[in-house]
Amino acid sequence: MTAINTLFNKLKHYLFNASWMMAERLLNIGVGFLTAVLLARYLGPEQYGILAYAISMTAIFASAGHMGLAGLVVREVVKQPDKVPETLGTTFMLKLTGMAIGFVLILIYALAFEEVGGTEFWMLLIVASAIFFQTFDVVEYWFQSQVQAKYPAIAKSCAILLSAAIKLLLALGGASVVAFAFAHTAQFVAAAIILAVLYKGTTRVSVTSWKASFAKARELLAQGWIIYLGSIFAVVYMKIDQVMLKWMVGTEEVGVYAVAAQLSEAWYFLPTAIVASFFPKLIKLHAADPAMFNRRFQQLLDVLFVLAIAVAVLVSLIAAPLIALLFGDEYQNSASILTIHIWAGVFIFMRAAFSRWILIEGALMFSLITQGLGALFNIGLNLLLIPRYGGEGAAIATLISYAIASYAALLVHPKTRPVFVMMTKSMFSPVRYAFNAAGASR
Repeated sequence: MTAINTLFNKLKHYLFNASWMMAERLLNIGVGFLTAVLLARYLGPEQYGILAYAISMTAIFASAGHMGLAGLVVREVVKQPDKVPETLGTTFMLKLTGMAIGFVLILIYALAFEEVGGTEFWMLLIVASAIFFQTFDVVEYWFQSQVQAKYPAIAKSCAILLSAAIKLLLALGGASVVAFAFAHTAQFVAAAIILAVLYKGTTRVSVTSWKASFAKARELLAQGWIIYLGSIFAVVYMKIDQVMLKWMVGTEEVGVYAVAAQLSEAWYFLPTAIVASFFPKLIKLHAADPAMFNRRFQQLLDVLFVLAIAVAVLVSLIAAPLIALLFGDEYQNSASILTIHIWAGVFIFMRAAFSRWILIEGALMFSLITQGLGALFNIGLNLLLIPRYGGEGAAIATLISYAIASYAALLVHPKTRPVFVMMTKSMFSPVRYAFNAAGASR
């Protein structure tokens, strides 16, 4: 018991930090779920599909602005606290430049493939305008490095509630689908403003002290370009399914699929919160005690796998009655899609830890290789399965591509093979821990 108390005292700061992220994500899940039910019922599958298509397409092009810098910037701030103004200022400049490029690409796409002035055209441009406010994610990186997740959690929670309130008022007022694109954008605007205010009030590193450095930009891009490309591939294989469904089947099928995907992907906050909270500790542990780092990393993978299995089993059991109760007969096909899609979370949960391992080990090329394989297989499988199976085919493609990118691909190279072995051990973690507990009780 003493050992357990000692371990808890060492980890309670990180657990408290993770609890803020989980609370924010739980609020997001709860409010987002209720909002999704409202919008899906109000708009119907076709109109809801248009909104989902615009959000997915924007996410793909907005990846140009994410730069894959999140974990890298946190690492740099932890390791080089004296260079924080330069790191944050340069990151902001890089993200703003990337977001501007992403918006221009969306505009070109809309002009080329959508009817100018049509619903899809305006939906794309309105939703895409939100990406400029995502540059304020730089502030969140700072809070992560300081293990102060409560501030981003407060900002995001307030923004989520504001956006939900606007959507409710729009539905009560009989608004068109285009109005809900503005409500979607309002969430990002509000989050950016609140983050900026909280940053100003809680840190001595003023925004006015930030400075963009081309030398630092070259340094960050030299380290992060592989992750950058990998993050683009990751967004492609996470969002391309809804885009391809729109191209190959229609917006109504996108709406049916989006309901299932949203319910499935909502659980991804669990690994993100847990791993992000422990990341600064893992960085220090890796340098000080590699053996202990490996033990803690194995334990982290074990926890993530058990959580993923629990979620997948629970959702699979209640998918059909849940969809029928909440969304109605128009979305009855979402249930079968959900029971397939939810199992992709097993690999997404463990991928969250692997992504941080890549940064800690400096093995950045594997981000590009694995994410690239995932994108390639997902596109290929979607082309093969969507014409025959529609949304269910897209879900199968997602499951297989996630398994390849986040698990099977790790077997190929000697550098990542130990993580493949760790993930495999995690798949037997319930048996391992039961066996160890039985042995200890003797």
